[in-house]
Amino acid sequence: MRSHYLGIDIGSVSTNLVLLDGDDPSIIRESIYLRNSGQPLSSVYDAFQTLLARGYRNEEILAVGTTGSARDFVGKIIGADVIKNEITAHAVAAISERPDVRTVIEIGGQDSKIIIIKDKIVVDFAMNTVCAAGTGSFLDHQSARLGIPIEEFGHYALKAESSVRIAGRCTVFAESDMIHKQQKGASKEELIAGLCEALARNYLSGIAKGKALKPPILFQGGVAHNIGIKKALEKELGMEMSIPVNFPVMGAIGAAMLAVNPERGKTRFAGLQRIENLQFQTVECSDCSNHCELTRAVDSSSNSLACWGDRCGKWQR
Repeated sequence: MRSHYLGIDIGSVSTNLVLLDGDDPSIIRESIYLRNSGQPLSSVYDAFQTLLARGYRNEEILAVGTTGSARDFVGKIIGADVIKNEITAHAVAAISERPDVRTVIEIGGQDSKIIIIKDKIVVDFAMNTVCAAGTGSFLDHQSARLGIPIEEFGHYALKAESSVRIAGRCTVFAESDMIHKQQKGASKEELIAGLCEALARNYLSGIAKGKALKPPILFQGGVAHNIGIKKALEKELGMEMSIPVNFPVMGAIGAAMLAVNPERGKTRFAGLQRIENLQFQTVECSDCSNHCELTRAVDSSSNSLACWGDRCGKWQR
């Protein structure tokens, strides 16, 4: 019988899922990338339906790992064996891709990260906390405003013979600056090249500030598809970066690798059909004076799958 390790990266913009071979976890058997449209559980359900349609079954799953901003929420409901943060997951995937990696630049839909690695150990890291400038969602918004498919965004930057300087520290200021420069006659190519350069400066002066970025450098996350951003970052760094073949799903790969543990025994995974017909109930706990508002996820048989919202941890499972 086939066997697999399942990794799921549930982010703010996309849900990524991979299946690693149970006998050789270095082999990726399936890779799924879905926009979650603000509904991470629905996107996980759609990914599970895709796996079922391709002939995969519950008994083939040896273990499951989740990561990303919704890792706890989804992990509890599906019965994940390992729930890990994005830094750990991306670092593990990067090291598996290139064992001598020293720096990981990861830019996703709503957040950006930098991970510093030495001798296969994470020694430093940073993430953006509030501002979305330089993330995939901001680039999506600007590509839509300019009427350019996001897949072609980076190529426009490469066509530019020159660029205009865009204020990239804030999404509001950046957009205002782009509109102003556009009204002064700047071409789309010049605007996009300027935006890529601004976002590269913002990333390096903000998230990467004070960090010693050393090669080899891996560029991961959905924004790595944007060749204009890659070129701008390399120009600012004065160094080349490598993009993994599976750059959009590196978090999911890392989550699956973290789930690999032959000594764990039977998986906690509840099955690919677990989240079908899922419902949520809001109740108030009256066991103490806190009166915590709890949220329960229940299946079609009213079985409680997960519960959260309490302060004492009594109802979490």
